Amino acid sequence: MSVADARIGVSEWSRAAARGGSYVKSRSSALLGWLVAFWVFSGSAVITEPSPYELSFMLVLGVSLFAGSFAFHRSTLGLMVLWMMFIPFAFIAAFQTRFTPLTDALLFQVVTIFLFFTSYWVANYVAQAPQARMRLIVTAYTAAAVVSALLGTLGYLGVIPGHDLFTLYGRAKALFNDPNVFGPFLILPAMYALQRTLLAAPKQAAWAGLVVMVLAVGVFASFSRGAWGHLAASALMVYLLCFVFVANAREQVRMLILALVGAMLLAVAIGGLLSIPSVQRLFEVRATAQNYDEGDSGRFGRQGYAFELAIAHPLGLGPLEFRNLRIREEPHDSYVNVLHVYGWGGGLMFILFIGTTIWRGLRYVVQGSPNRLLLIPLISVFVPLSIEAAIIDLDHWRHFFLVGGLIWGVTAAYRKTGPGEETRLAALI
Repeated sequence: MSVADARIGVSEWSRAAARGGSYVKSRSSALLGWLVAFWVFSGSAVITEPSPYELSFMLVLGVSLFAGSFAFHRSTLGLMVLWMMFIPFAFIAAFQTRFTPLTDALLFQVVTIFLFFTSYWVANYVAQAPQARMRLIVTAYTAAAVVSALLGTLGYLGVIPGHDLFTLYGRAKALFNDPNVFGPFLILPAMYALQRTLLAAPKQAAWAGLVVMVLAVGVFASFSRGAWGHLAASALMVYLLCFVFVANAREQVRMLILALVGAMLLAVAIGGLLSIPSVQRLFEVRATAQNYDEGDSGRFGRQGYAFELAIAHPLGLGPLEFRNLRIREEPHDSYVNVLHVYGWGGGLMFILFIGTTIWRGLRYVVQGSPNRLLLIPLISVFVPLSIEAAIIDLDHWRHFFLVGGLIWGVTAAYRKTGPGEETRLAALI
């Protein structure tokens, strides 16, 4: 074979390899979108750990390495630093346990580290094409939330087979292990639907309004006081931010009318549920002070005791330890609990994650951009979540890390748009 023939052969092989590489990237990129949608949807089933959410993310992560449509962004570097600094403190804290088996403690920490990483990954994923990828994620999340709300509500009412699977303590939970997680899970897609109800064309707004009602009833059926307050606070934030920063004069008049009509419809829906005696009894119980909130062993007494322990143990107590001490229940305060579970260092990284995410979201949401409509529901959900964290442990809530990562992703490419995405309401999902 001559040198010329060899060169031709090498050239043909290079072109074939390039075509093969392009084909793999193209197919992987298409597959990645479906996998991301499935991953987000799987967040509606969290009964065991690891859950389907973690397992499906492994597929997402693997395919994203070959898709050619994923890159790391400089503006998300701070999130990676927080995650990397969190890891050693979490593992050190795992070895502080006295009652919890080390394998259980390590598994708990690995799940948290993994969930923290999903925030970083999804931030970079969204930053590549904010509007297109947020549309994919929110659509999948909305489908998951509507299915969950229907399962939870119908299960609570006892009108579907196997309804006991979807309730706990007489409260709706769908495929979650706790009604207090089920209720807040429904709120982000409800806020995107609310935003669409306020600003979209009448026919689209009507469908979005139906989604809001289904999800709001699901939140009500969870009988989670934190979720009730969370829903109200998030809805108020979405309404005010859209009214002040997005709506024109005509849309503002429409929003005022919709607020009155929506309030009446919600009152009718809740009134209908309260006409059922069993619902009314449970509502009366949940709307009043609970025994477990009061006394030294109540929620607030536990939190004081937990804070004392946190100050005395800078390396942490380790995961699942507090329940084995003087009080046989968790403190239900994430800001204290993270100091126990991850030590002072890990707890600080977790709290900084919350603080920096809120700062980024609020800093950008007041700035004009076609992508502002992507950010309004996110920050309107994350701020109440950070407040709710003071009365519940959310360091293993999948949607908490998802919302935080989405805020970082949208703000990382806040003014990035594609063809046809520059108009005022282009980012309305």
